[in-house]
This record gives sequence, C-alpha cells and structure tokens, in this order.
Amino acid sequence: MKESWEQVSLLIPAYNEEARITAVIQGIKERYPSLEVLVVDDGSQDGTRREAVRAGARVISHPYNLGYGVALLTGYRYALREGREALVQIDADGQHDPAYIRALLEAIQKGEADVAIGSRFLGVEGFDGQYPPYRASRTRRVGMWLFGTIASLLIKQKVTDPTSGYRAMNRKVFEWASSDKFPWDYPDADVIIMLHRAGFRIREVPVQMYQNLDKKSMHSGWKPLYYVFKMFLSIFVTLMRK
Repeated sequence: MKESWEQVSLLIPAYNEEARITAVIQGIKERYPSLEVLVVDDGSQDGTRREAVRAGARVISHPYNLGYGVALLTGYRYALREGREALVQIDADGQHDPAYIRALLEAIQKGEADVAIGSRFLGVEGFDGQYPPYRASRTRRVGMWLFGTIASLLIKQKVTDPTSGYRAMNRKVFEWASSDKFPWDYPDADVIIMLHRAGFRIREVPVQMYQNLDKKSMHSGWKPLYYVFKMFLSIFVTLMRK
C-alpha cells in the first residue's frame, strides 16, 4: 500500500513532559519523517513547549491546564481546519510504541474501520523499547475489565482495552469528536460507546505499550474513585441521548 502522510496528523497531548517529549517525537520522526507531529501543550509549567519545538513538532499551547480531553479537542479541530483526512493520537510519556502507527493507520486507510484502537492485550510479543512491558496495577486491571465488559455488551463487540489512548481515526470521526458531545476529562469507554452509537466502525489493533515507572498515573490516589463515578455518569448520559 502506498503511504500518504501528507493528509495525516500525529497528535500528542502533553502536560509537563519536558523530560520525555523529545524522545517521543524523535522516535516518531525516525520511522515516519514526513508525518506531521502536532503537540498540544496543555498549559505545561516546564519546558515541554520548548523541547517539542526543538524536536521539530508543530506546537499549540493552552494558556493553562485544561485537561486531557480538551487537549485532544484542540488537536481534532486543528486537523479539521487543516484539511487532514486521518489522525493518530499518541501519549507524550513514551508508553506507546510508535512502531504501530502504521498498523493503526492501515485499518483506517483500507476502509476496515473508522476508528482503530491500539490494544495492549491482543497478544503482541517481544520487548525492544525504552521502558519495561506494560503491567497494570490490580485496581487498574479491575477498572479496565469492568468498563471493557460494559462497552463490549453495549456495542456488541469485544473491547479489550477501553482506556487506550493510542488511536487512529478518519476525518468523519474527528469531525464528530470536535463537537460539544466529546467528554473533556476522561474520554475512554464512554467515547467508544458514543462512537458506536454514532454509527462508526471500531476495531482494536494489537500494539506494544511500555511501563513508565517514573510518572504518577492519572488514576493514582483518590482519582480512581472519581474516574469510576465520572465514567458511569458519562456512560449513563450517553445512553440517555437519542
């Protein structure tokens, strides 16, 4: 298949990732030198913007921290405005192996899906990255299982990795996601359900993810309780919508 990177944006939402963002961008550019890398700096208080610019990324900065979902929205709207036909999103902390960008995009460009979600639980073997292979905590595994089960039942399709932020999508999807329907704080299983109800085809693709032992998780401390509450609420609201 002939690759066309001119119509694709690679979106990286980033908050206080000065120490990692350069390596992430370089890892992408080494494999896909003509792929546009867009970093949405979500009000970082360190040198994230400076290092991303130095690494060759296009950077949009929020004046202060607005949250992960809003950073995604900014990237979607940029891609829409620039006329992109496909978009891949990847985290800024080095957990997502950029080697699988092509596999995610192929599912979109071949017309096999509207949204391709990278799953760390579909049997990818081997380890060749900077971080140890991904191992979820017991609490996180329970949450993944719970919301994966709910999403699977509601969309009538197996969902193995509902919290994965490693995704590719076509223009119709990020145009839809640019609306006020998109959740601003924890866009996970609720978005999968929303996408299904909006008529989009969803497919999971095997990817490798790595454990980042230095970074404090967004699901640490008291946050898991808030996350569970918000996710149930968001799913309930989604189901109530026509």
